[in-house]
Amino acid sequence: MSRLSVFDIYKIGVGPSSSHTLGPWRAALDFIKDLRRAQVQSISVQLFGSLAKTGIGHGTDVAVILGLQGYDPVTMPTADIPVIVATVKTEQRIRINGQPAPFTYDRDIVFQPTTHPGHPNALTFTALLDNGELLVQTYFSLGGGFIEREGESVEEEIDYGFVHDVSSGEKMIRLSQDSGKTVTRLLYENERCIRSSEEIHARVERLFQVMMNCVYRGCHTDGVLPGGLGVKRRAALLSRKLLSGKTYPDRASWLAAIRKAPKDFSAVNQWISCFALAVNEENAALGRVVTSPTNGASGVIPAVLLYHYLFGNFRENDLLRFFLCSGQIGALFKQGATISAAVGGCQAEVGVSSAMAAAGLTEVLGGSTKQVLQAAEIAMEHHLGLTCDPIGGLVQVPCIERNAMGAMKAITASNLALSGNATDAVVHFDAVVATMWETAQNMHSKYKETSEGGLAVHVSVARPEC
Repeated sequence: MSRLSVFDIYKIGVGPSSSHTLGPWRAALDFIKDLRRAQVQSISVQLFGSLAKTGIGHGTDVAVILGLQGYDPVTMPTADIPVIVATVKTEQRIRINGQPAPFTYDRDIVFQPTTHPGHPNALTFTALLDNGELLVQTYFSLGGGFIEREGESVEEEIDYGFVHDVSSGEKMIRLSQDSGKTVTRLLYENERCIRSSEEIHARVERLFQVMMNCVYRGCHTDGVLPGGLGVKRRAALLSRKLLSGKTYPDRASWLAAIRKAPKDFSAVNQWISCFALAVNEENAALGRVVTSPTNGASGVIPAVLLYHYLFGNFRENDLLRFFLCSGQIGALFKQGATISAAVGGCQAEVGVSSAMAAAGLTEVLGGSTKQVLQAAEIAMEHHLGLTCDPIGGLVQVPCIERNAMGAMKAITASNLALSGNATDAVVHFDAVVATMWETAQNMHSKYKETSEGGLAVHVSVARPEC
């Protein structure tokens, strides 16, 4: 049985990386729970493997500083982050559960490039308490903001008591055929086992609003992204170009203007790219995004969803249908393969996100269960083997543009699935999940979020500043 809710896949957090930023942040929050009744004399963290090799560019050091101080990645004002981190570095002190403790950045955050035997993304916290007790805990960041304590699961062993076993594509097809229910209905009945209808709809609406706000901010912010690569933001310029240079005071008027703008193929294509670029530019600048299923791939889903919202026949409950269906595809990849680029390369991030978006779009366009799964399969099939090679260890080049490409592939995959007979498909969804996992295991480690292969070594750049 699937043990993942679709709302486990979709998380609200802060960029630039779900596995290197959000995961370590959540690990730090989990660790300080054990320190609530103790005075901390010293605290340190070791970052292993991929977290060390690209940790500076991915903000892992920033994440653990914020997490140890109890800041919530869902709600904290992102504009406060630079000041908070600078204060810790200057004062050489950190507040653990409200109590100050010595903390020297250069000494107490250790970047250890050796890979931990348990996982490519590992970090170990060590705290000395005032009674002389030494607490040591290692965490693995599994991708998508999921974490696991070494030797025990933090969150994946929850049994939600779902009424439908949707743990594979084949089971989803059989259930749908036997019951006559759509994918959305099956997944909705599962979610109702753990939360009310009102809460389900509220969560969907919140995810959508965070995505929309992110797109809007990205389409109205110029400048250069942090990190030292000198990457210029492009979404705002593209938005103005597509709207003939006009500017709009709020999100509602901007969306209304887009609906009234030309809808020829070229314009729509550019808007899809614009939406994806906007989200990932925000993500690279430590903005608030929705993991979909990761931060590095967070632009694909909003771009495809806004494509349907603004240019398609958007109907009531389409948000619910899109998020439930796409979230389940993400869950199947998470359980059957991986959504961590450190484990499977970018096929595990943009590839999975594209498959999720293709499935969600096919569902809201009236596709059958077989067509939904075929769309997801097609999208992943054409991302298999995609490596993760961030230049300078930053989630910028080629990561931002890959989201635009992933969005376009998702829409194409949906169109192909809807225009054909899914029964005639040669490759099935479960087969592509298994193939992606096999590919991930065979892929050389230098192509897995280490910045030791691909474009990362063939493009000469200055060392990132942060």
